[in-house]
Amino acid sequence: MVHSRFFLRSARLALAITPLVALPVVLSGCGFQPLYGESGKNNVDVNAELKDIYVANIPERTGQQLRLALQQQMSADGPEDPHKYTLIVMPSFNAEAIDIHSDNTSGRTRITGHAHWQLLTVAQNPKLLAQGDTTTMDGYTNTYEQYFAQTLNNETAMGRVAQTLGEQITQQVSTWFRTQAAPAVSRDQGPKAFYPIPTAMPESDKEVPMEQEGADAIPDMATGRGGPSQY
Repeated sequence: MVHSRFFLRSARLALAITPLVALPVVLSGCGFQPLYGESGKNNVDVNAELKDIYVANIPERTGQQLRLALQQQMSADGPEDPHKYTLIVMPSFNAEAIDIHSDNTSGRTRITGHAHWQLLTVAQNPKLLAQGDTTTMDGYTNTYEQYFAQTLNNETAMGRVAQTLGEQITQQVSTWFRTQAAPAVSRDQGPKAFYPIPTAMPESDKEVPMEQEGADAIPDMATGRGGPSQY
């Protein structure tokens, strides 16, 4: 009886695992391609290209946290060999007091982080390959009666913002490696379209940050290149 139950459980487990094993095959048959890894279309190994990026120095403590996050995410599972590209990142961080109490104290601090990045070649006359922008938001609850805890909460939140910005920049650079988007070619006619920017901060609860399409009618955030935004 014990052996029968064991074999029955094994059979059920095998049936449950089989669809998961077949899932990548099904997705590849539908045209799905992973962002990271080799591409059969243009033979670009995104992971290898990311390891060739030298992340330029970023001033201040939070900038160093962002640089470290980028180095860790771009080196992936092996040592980096930055000799082909240079990544220049220009971040900005802002703290805003919200949940204002009657005694003019704030119950929560909201932190927004923005970063503009540029990817250049390593050469005597560097060439700009791609650029983009990314934004994220975080926060923490204020504890004025515990100064050490308040300082720790602020540093931890700033570290999370830096980590998230690093992840988004890595994804945008990887998208450019995958698409190799060429400079936009201007259209002479046709209406301009706008697309919501999910990572941007709205000015109010009645506004939605929007990005105007590129000159080739493709939003910049879909190709990894930078472009103007409309708020």
